[in-house]
Amino acid sequence: MIRILAITNNLKPIYNLTIEEIDSKDIKWYWIDFNNPTNNETNLLSNYFHFHSLAIEDCISVLNSPKLDYYDDYDFFVFNALDKNTLKPLEVDIFVNEKYVVSYHKQVLNELDEAWKKANMKEGDWGNGTTYIVHQILDKIVDNFFPAVYKIEDILDDIENKEEDKSIYDLIGSIFQIRKELLVLRKTINSMRDLLYRMLNSERLRNFHKDKIYFSDIYDHLLKLSSMIESSREMTADIRDNYLSVNSAKMNRNMMVLTVITTIFIPLTFIAGVYGMNFRYMPELNWRYGYFAVWIVMLIIAITMYLWFKNKGWMDK
Repeated sequence: MIRILAITNNLKPIYNLTIEEIDSKDIKWYWIDFNNPTNNETNLLSNYFHFHSLAIEDCISVLNSPKLDYYDDYDFFVFNALDKNTLKPLEVDIFVNEKYVVSYHKQVLNELDEAWKKANMKEGDWGNGTTYIVHQILDKIVDNFFPAVYKIEDILDDIENKEEDKSIYDLIGSIFQIRKELLVLRKTINSMRDLLYRMLNSERLRNFHKDKIYFSDIYDHLLKLSSMIESSREMTADIRDNYLSVNSAKMNRNMMVLTVITTIFIPLTFIAGVYGMNFRYMPELNWRYGYFAVWIVMLIIAITMYLWFKNKGWMDK
């Protein structure tokens, strides 16, 4: 589907134009959005606009990382939006000069729909020209990064508050899944951040200089997102290390208790072994109180060793 917004020389919006009508002398600039286009609509990139074949190839090919290419009559951008379900990047390609903005995306994106609605509002800042549209698109793309990052932070807070209720296998599995998602987000956000930095410092993007403050605001948002991602990654590492330390301490505690029990039973087992031998001549076997005496000796040994270990702190919780 192709949708078109045109702005006249008097800064009046015109809607529902056909692509043949956009070259009118009354039109100051226009935005054409290729929204999940058909093959015939995609062919307009070369047949009608005559964009460079390499830029068109970037539009058609598999996902590209954010980039900026300069051509003689226009600039070409590749932005990455975010799939909220999979957190995978979704490509948005934009051709822009003073006369037009041509956006191309193979998926229906809420970010582009939001930017389209904002640009079609009567109070739209059309006097800023095509950079106004690029700003709206970028702003909506970056704004939609925040819910995904906040969601991960909420999950981490929940894990941290309830980590004692989870088994080590469940917790480690959750932590590594979150770190995997953070890695995908970090790659997308940092790539977009680097692209914004290049846009802000490029001398060839003269049309963007007058609106530099607006793009600087988006860049600040990306810096904040990068910081949040790194904080979340550090938090996952801290939760993992803390949980492993606690479980290691618990395991050491259990091993200590088992060691104490085993140690106490060593002399008892020795005594039972000695008097369990079936030799014919064992004087104690004929003693009337021998059985009770052995029990008393074994209890004294066990209690003495238990008190000794407790005094050493081995039985402390």
